[in-house]
Amino acid sequence: MQPSGPLGGRQFKSRVRGLLADQDFGAGLAALKQMPPRRVVNPLFSFFYSSDLLLRWRAVSAMGAVVAALADDEMESARVVMRRLLWNLNDESGGIGWGSPEAMGEITARSAPLAREFAPLLASYVRPDGNFLEHPILQRGVLWGLGRLAHVRPQLIAEVAGCLLPFLGAADPFHRGLAAWAAAALPQGLTREALKNLMDDPAVLVFYREPHLTEVAVGELARAALDAARRGPLGIPRPDNHLKLR
Repeated sequence: MQPSGPLGGRQFKSRVRGLLADQDFGAGLAALKQMPPRRVVNPLFSFFYSSDLLLRWRAVSAMGAVVAALADDEMESARVVMRRLLWNLNDESGGIGWGSPEAMGEITARSAPLAREFAPLLASYVRPDGNFLEHPILQRGVLWGLGRLAHVRPQLIAEVAGCLLPFLGAADPFHRGLAAWAAAALPQGLTREALKNLMDDPAVLVFYREPHLTEVAVGELARAALDAARRGPLGIPRPDNHLKLR
């Protein structure tokens, strides 16, 4: 028999996890958006720290969808979530902030009002004169978040294009590839030469494009970015080697 009352904390978290892992992620996401948003947020935050990479990324997608919908009805509640994400990236929080910049990018890509308010703060994490994040893994998240936002609302962060240059020349292929993906949607006056230098870069990174993880070479992303300058922003190539939930 199905329980007659609301699910308890553990049962609710298990239900959220099941929807994130649903083979039909679109249906799972739709079901999550029907749940009380302020209740869904807490388990989504906890999944940012999961050892299951795809589950973590789908939690980012779900956080974006849920908080963007929340902003339509309760803007101040949505702001509270955004401030929690910002706090997680603050040294004083005592945590690392896994998933927070990615979630900020996803939310601002989905919500125009939140983007107008919080895009400058997300951009500040790559600005030397801003809140530049030193942690290299968190930098990957910031670059993905900026790319996600840039491909939807490039005008809000156009000025950070030059801040991508150090990442386009970084030793970490994730930095190079994610910076190239972000650069695809931004003015390329400062980044074009660096992108050309990456066209034959064979290093591979694991990239999330809802609802899948894929493997893609840095060079593919650089070439896509240069193509985007000629014929409008592109996304990431869609290879068939999707990495499934374990």
